[in-house]
Amino acid sequence: MEHEPPLMNGMVELEPVDDPGVDRRDLFRGAGTIAAWLAAANASAAQVAPPDGKVPEAKAGPLLPVVPFGKFKLTRLIAGANPIYGYSHFNYVFSAHMGEYHTTDRVLAFLRELERAGLNTWQASWSERLETDWLKYKEQGGKLQLLLLSRPTFNDQPEMLKRAAKLNPLGIAQHGASTNRFWDMGQLDRSLDYLKRIRDLGVMVGLSCHNPLEVEYAEEKGWDVDYYMTSLYYMNRPKKEFEKILGQVPLGEIYLPSDPPRMMETIRKAKKPCLTYKVLAAGRSVSSPKEVRERMAAALNGIKPTDPVIIGLYQRFNDQIGQTAEFVREILART
Repeated sequence: MEHEPPLMNGMVELEPVDDPGVDRRDLFRGAGTIAAWLAAANASAAQVAPPDGKVPEAKAGPLLPVVPFGKFKLTRLIAGANPIYGYSHFNYVFSAHMGEYHTTDRVLAFLRELERAGLNTWQASWSERLETDWLKYKEQGGKLQLLLLSRPTFNDQPEMLKRAAKLNPLGIAQHGASTNRFWDMGQLDRSLDYLKRIRDLGVMVGLSCHNPLEVEYAEEKGWDVDYYMTSLYYMNRPKKEFEKILGQVPLGEIYLPSDPPRMMETIRKAKKPCLTYKVLAAGRSVSSPKEVRERMAAALNGIKPTDPVIIGLYQRFNDQIGQTAEFVREILART
């Protein structure tokens, strides 16, 4: 296993950097021409598929172990969509590279490979591309379930939330950028109105968080949510907090090794399901298959046995889907 080509799993995270108005992580801020190019590339990709619109075939496998999720069941491994739609959490070059590759045909092929490998759920942030691709996938008989992440702007756009619900997701979560913004303002209760609007749509209600204190607050207050999306890394702390910890604010997103144990402690105490992401530090812990497996094992063994992990998979160069699914089987077989 050590001699296989290094995996690139998880090079992007579940929450996209697509709203310069509220998201400090926006890699495109100040680079409008690049952002416009990527948007155009994604739009054209939805309509024009190349002759070889395929992705590497995934190793076939039985359904992965599942856990209860309301009246549904989720596999312990859920595929994230950031690699699919070009949210790399590295730089605009890599983001554009990912977004350009994923034509609609390749997205549909990718989703079918998830089924082949034994996954039953896809987690994605809403976008027009997602809407186009998901509806076409379901029209073709796709069997995966969808968990939807709001965009940060949805808190102020009720009509978009209703549109997103038409994709029939199992649940919709408030975007972590909104959660963080309210928390940093000392006004996390402002989330409640949006969460109630999700409840009124008849889907499960989620709250995405990077700061474990946000989860602990919602648990203590008994908020009407069905699940949390919990990042193992609090990489978007306010600058003053990074300055206190590090003495300065380094360039780019910051992933501190001390963060995962703290979040996993909170996850284990949480009464609600926690869908854990940033397992591979957005691709910063993927130097070898051994490292990927170790980080996945640390996460799966550190959270509740009823909690899934969400990992972004980029099937362009090798069978990340099949290998990651196999890691999950191996890790869970030893617990």
